[in-house]
Amino acid sequence: MDTDDLSGETYHGILVTSEIFHHDLTLQFGILAKYCRNDNEFLEKSETKIKKWLTDYGLDDQIEGIFFDNPPSKENLEMTLRDILSNIEKVKMIPIEQRKFELW
Repeated sequence: MDTDDLSGETYHGILVTSEIFHHDLTLQFGILAKYCRNDNEFLEKSETKIKKWLTDYGLDDQIEGIFFDNPPSKENLEMTLRDILSNIEKVKMIPIEQRKFELW
């Protein structure tokens, strides 16, 4: 799916938050969207990816693979990823039929 197919809540909670932080982080989520069928799957896969970055792989090893130009500090990245996780939890609490899919 395309990122334009995401609900406004999901788009803002993940893509806008990541874009404010660093465009390269947004690209990672944009690529992920291509492998998802719907809003809920994108939320789940985004959450899984973030948790792997934070735990399984360790941010130190991931920064070079995520960022192409001007990588941020590990601390700032971790804080932003935790903010996105919080946003994901908030969106997941909204029933799919109550999310806004029209142009925001």
